[in-house]
Amino acid sequence: MPALPALPKRLQGPSVWALYVIGLIPAAWYFYQAATGGLGFNPVKTFEHLLGIWALRFLIAALLITPLRDLAGINWFRYRRALGLLGFYYVLMHFGVYALLDLRLNLGAVWADIVRRPYITIGMLCLVLLIPLALTSNNWSIKRLGSRWGSLHKLSYLIIAGGILHFILARKSMTLEPVIYLSLVTALLVYRLIRPKLLDWKRARRVRFN
Repeated sequence: MPALPALPKRLQGPSVWALYVIGLIPAAWYFYQAATGGLGFNPVKTFEHLLGIWALRFLIAALLITPLRDLAGINWFRYRRALGLLGFYYVLMHFGVYALLDLRLNLGAVWADIVRRPYITIGMLCLVLLIPLALTSNNWSIKRLGSRWGSLHKLSYLIIAGGILHFILARKSMTLEPVIYLSLVTALLVYRLIRPKLLDWKRARRVRFN
């Protein structure tokens, strides 16, 4: 399958930074909306929810990069790190709004929620697991950790599974939106399981027809 034309090298770096800028626009817009009364009668909860949705979107997008390359010949690997880090930043903002604005940095209340509410327990575990991935999302860590880097970053699949569960439990209903995200995450997890055999089949097929 032919790949899409690659960007000129001089544009590859700027395009990644452009993705960071564009990716943070929703957060800036929601902050403005919350500050000016544009998020309805419960702006804190709405702000918190919207940031969580974007976190899930970026984490899903980061994991979609591999199947896009494998199945469609679309090589956007240069954007995977940015998408994953944007997901992490939105998770941090999601948690920050919850802890700072919703619970007013009452650490006792935060801890009580983590212990008593399963969806918050899961969400907190996902945040904790994301921290080492974010800290090692750089070239130095890739060289330093070697093969261990890939093993560590496989946690992203556990995180996305926890993230979708956190989202569904928080919503408390299976409307169209949760079903769409659940379907995407399920497809990503299934693809992860079948990918080795699929790649073996593609390699054997290439050998047979060459």
